[in-house]
Amino acid sequence: MHDSAERLSSEDEAKARPWYRELSRYHWFVFVVASLGWLFDTMDQQLFNLARKPAITALLGVQSNDPRVDEYGAYTTSIFIVGWALGGLIFGILGDRIGRVRTMLLTILAYSVFTGLSAFATGVWDFSLYRFLTGLGVGGEFAVGVALVAEVMPDRARPHALGWLQAFSAVGNMTAALVGMGLGRLQTLGMAVAPWRIMFVIGVLPALLAIPIIRRLREPERWKAAASQTNANQKLGSIVELFGNPVYRRHAIVGMVLAFAGVVGLWGIGFFSFDLIRSVFRPYFVEHGVPASEIDGKLTLWVGIASLTQNLGGFFGVYAFSKLTHSIGRKPAFAISFVVAPIFTFLTFWQLREPSQVFWLIPLMGFSQLTLFGGYAIYFPELFPTRLRSTGTSFCYNVGRFVAALGPLGLGLLAKNVFADYGDVLRLRYAGMTMCACFLIGLLALPFAPETRGRPLPE
Repeated sequence: MHDSAERLSSEDEAKARPWYRELSRYHWFVFVVASLGWLFDTMDQQLFNLARKPAITALLGVQSNDPRVDEYGAYTTSIFIVGWALGGLIFGILGDRIGRVRTMLLTILAYSVFTGLSAFATGVWDFSLYRFLTGLGVGGEFAVGVALVAEVMPDRARPHALGWLQAFSAVGNMTAALVGMGLGRLQTLGMAVAPWRIMFVIGVLPALLAIPIIRRLREPERWKAAASQTNANQKLGSIVELFGNPVYRRHAIVGMVLAFAGVVGLWGIGFFSFDLIRSVFRPYFVEHGVPASEIDGKLTLWVGIASLTQNLGGFFGVYAFSKLTHSIGRKPAFAISFVVAPIFTFLTFWQLREPSQVFWLIPLMGFSQLTLFGGYAIYFPELFPTRLRSTGTSFCYNVGRFVAALGPLGLGLLAKNVFADYGDVLRLRYAGMTMCACFLIGLLALPFAPETRGRPLPE
């Protein structure tokens, strides 16, 4: 009786301790490397969003208010997302078959090298090719990174660590924003080289992360055990098994729909707020007497500020999701996010008119949209066994992108065709507001999703 009471007391004491007290030095090393891999991944993504409009404008050789800029910007973004989805599938399967560590190394090298090559584009289509190849690496990193952290961390620490890993994606986006702001300032001083080209050169730096990965990172014991126990009926990274098992098939499809809604919301609407800012603030600066030679630099600066505030809001949004899901469960937290996200996204595209609003409207939109991505990092690894974890997570997060690639394409076509007669600013406003309906698709999928709070990872 006394031993039993002592055991209960020690369990209660363990539960009362902060989750990070359960981590060893190696746990921290894995967390830092995986977080940096995803941080630099999202930095490269965001460099593209910041550079897209000036790059397309320069490569087409037209004025920034030419409707073809929005159209080709949407094409390039869709091509990037398709590469992201394809790379996610390929590297997700490789992550289960050859290991988390080697696959992570390949993805980081891929997105770094091809981001750098984007700086040397001479036309829209070779630029799109580099973005497609960058997308291959970008798509693969997330699945192997979250699988690695999920399998190495103690069970109680796992959702917290995954939530923070995803929160660092916002830090990557903010790093890109700071780069953009600095280059925007230099542009106002008469910079000789186009800032968008320098942004992509900076995107090569994450390749340095390969050094600590090669030297110290080890495959998780869970994965090594699964690799040693595979047989004819249970293979590593098997799409056939993923869809042959009715439980895993359902999890994969539901997860894919959840991811589709969030990806369209962020990539088909949220990140086009930068283009909206350029369209809204150009006449604003003209009206307020800013010299024509300084306007492009100021626009680059304010887009950087918007990216910074959007992702600062997103950082707290991801953190809020991890706290909320710990208290009320995964499904209720997703439900709240799918309701809040379209409200603040619609409000931002409807009301954004002057620079001061960048400091409150944009962060609200970033908070509400990026909460969902905190959910994906925590939830998807909990849906699949070790031998299929990277494959299943990648399917959810990346196959949705094949369909989600229609998001930016849809926004571009809405802006060019449906709302073309409303002018440069209103066509983007109305297209973004219309696209907010995509969040409701995720809400409709939630009744079919399992609740995983408090459950161990499936083996």
